[in-house]
Amino acid sequence: MSDPTARNRLDEEASPYLRQHADNPVHWQPWDDDALAAARERDVPVFLSVGYAACHWCHVMEEESFEDEAVADVLNDEFVPVKVDREERPDLDRVYQTVNQLVNGRGGWPLSVWLTPEGKPFYVGTYFPRDGRQGMPGFLEVCRNIANSWNDPDQRADMEERAEQWTAAARDELESTGDTPGESVADDGAAAAGGPPDADVLSDAVTAALRSADREHGGFGRQGPKFPQVGRIDLLMQAYARSGREEPLNVAVETLDAMADGGLYDQVGGGFHRYCTDREWVVPHFEKMLYDNAELARVFLDAHRLLGRPKYATVGQETLAFLDRELAHPEGGFYGTLDADSGEGEGEFYVWTPDSVAEALAAADHEFEADDAELVCDRFGVDSAGNFEGGTTVLTRATPVPELAAEYDLSVETVRERLMHARTALFDHRESTRERPPRDEKVLAGWNGLAISAFAAGARTLDAGYADRGAEALGFVREHLWDGDRLSRRYIERDGDAVGEGEVKGNGYLEDYAYLGRAALDLYGVTGDVDHLGFALDLGRTIVEAFYEADDGTLYSTPSDAEDLVVRPQEPTDASTPSSLGVATRLLLDLDLFAPDEEFDAVARDALATHADGVTASPLEHVTLALAAARAESGPFELTLACEEVPAEWRDTLASRYLPGAVVAQRPPTAEGVADWADDLGLAEVPPIWRDRDARDGTPTAYACRDFTCSPPNHDLRAALEWAAGE
Repeated sequence: MSDPTARNRLDEEASPYLRQHADNPVHWQPWDDDALAAARERDVPVFLSVGYAACHWCHVMEEESFEDEAVADVLNDEFVPVKVDREERPDLDRVYQTVNQLVNGRGGWPLSVWLTPEGKPFYVGTYFPRDGRQGMPGFLEVCRNIANSWNDPDQRADMEERAEQWTAAARDELESTGDTPGESVADDGAAAAGGPPDADVLSDAVTAALRSADREHGGFGRQGPKFPQVGRIDLLMQAYARSGREEPLNVAVETLDAMADGGLYDQVGGGFHRYCTDREWVVPHFEKMLYDNAELARVFLDAHRLLGRPKYATVGQETLAFLDRELAHPEGGFYGTLDADSGEGEGEFYVWTPDSVAEALAAADHEFEADDAELVCDRFGVDSAGNFEGGTTVLTRATPVPELAAEYDLSVETVRERLMHARTALFDHRESTRERPPRDEKVLAGWNGLAISAFAAGARTLDAGYADRGAEALGFVREHLWDGDRLSRRYIERDGDAVGEGEVKGNGYLEDYAYLGRAALDLYGVTGDVDHLGFALDLGRTIVEAFYEADDGTLYSTPSDAEDLVVRPQEPTDASTPSSLGVATRLLLDLDLFAPDEEFDAVARDALATHADGVTASPLEHVTLALAAARAESGPFELTLACEEVPAEWRDTLASRYLPGAVVAQRPPTAEGVADWADDLGLAEVPPIWRDRDARDGTPTAYACRDFTCSPPNHDLRAALEWAAGE
């Protein structure tokens, strides 16, 4: 049999990130049985490099090291070099990123890990320059030293011992279910003794969030980089809604404003970049991720419903428009990322100078005033010095519109109108004259779930038509990634593939089922389409069947029949995306309202009880899980709407109400109709959330229920909500 490591095999892969490296002189292998078997056969370490297509420093390391013949010679001769797209294999990334965080106290990409042939890590880092500089070891030197040590029996023994220790540490971190087992689901479906964290956990999380807040510049942490922390914003807004305390709201608003006004937000085209490198939210790392934009669109729309601020509605609307314009598959799904780099380097597509602003306005099909270029530069902070490389400027809302109105002796309305036309000119100019950032055209099940939930929020807040766009994406995922029993992770079309005839790869992870199940339930909540609810129930059933381990009392990130890695990870903490364990437990708690005989509630409470100590000890790291625990503790808020179609005035009422965690359950107006729905869903009986909540007098009727007590049947939705709020 030929040696698979004798050549670079990435030309066989569909992932854009892996294909970026297909022409490297390094004999890259995908993570597969052939590569790992070759490492064992040759008795050499695996060098594992994990990254993604939009990762700037991944590109830098490729140019410096992986395109270098001397580096390639060492990697090819002394290692089995393996490339992994972290978006396709979040399980591998989770395992080895955890090792890096335990060893080095930080994470990031590119992730560079040296493994024994059995996959156990013994050396780890992120970006390495080819040659050492500024205290950083050089990649070529590190590779040579590791190879020499591996070939020395005494040093190799030390490396293998370290690999065992690090693997054990990762197992403790990722597989731990506490000193005592959590609840287990008894034979009759009831949960054993124990329970989720108590109600104080949210208060502790809020205290920690306030302590970490940057009250001068917004966000969390008092130095760069600054990341969106959507879970913390959710937490603080909900704390204000519950208690009326102003401080949590103020921190949330300061953070939302800093992100919307700074360089994190694309002031020309809408949508958010990945993070900002500085404390002041000025200079971003320019890649745009589907998951960031989905979560940020949703939270800005939530903030608009809470506070009634049109600015937040506009940011949410523009972000959804960005997703639909720049990350949309022709048949409905959403692609994953836009690269940070374009043209000559990072951010070139997005930055401006005074001359390029003037050029854009001059080229536009609009008659601008003589001082409009100056007005634009003042508004967005563009000057000859710049705030980015080469004297260019990342646009920020540097000067408020009322100040510009006073300075230019114009009305506020006139300034807004002139800036609107100028912004259109800037958008058109960069679209027509600049090289667009490359796009990673993978369609990932879970990330699409986050986007669908954002469009459901748009339907609730802005216009019911947004639900149609969410349903298109859900339909795409169901058609291409759902086989009626299991989800696959990703879909992609190679060059030459017809639209809709791409490649499907990988088992779905817990995040795929949880995010997509949440999305389907959210779509049901805004459309009343029972088919969406049925899909959410199907995904919930697979979560219980494939990811829940009763003996451990937890939901793992990988299904029980997945590849056997050195560690089977869990995801109780939030990272760049919400904790899949937290989203899954909350989803199961809500699905239990529709299928109470299917143990959804018991499984969710088991997982919450298992992780109670971790959530209690560090609630801010477990915000999504802590919010799920609070939902288990407080019980559901059910809003049942018995009607054929939700009245327009009810839609207006819901568009202006902040109802975090409410389960909106539309049902047919008659008992006969709801019985048919239950049959269609395969339910043993009509669930309590629908039962005996018929429309009265042939008129749409609302029921608001808290603490297992419901409002009287009400034809006025506002009155029902006031009853639930105790007003």
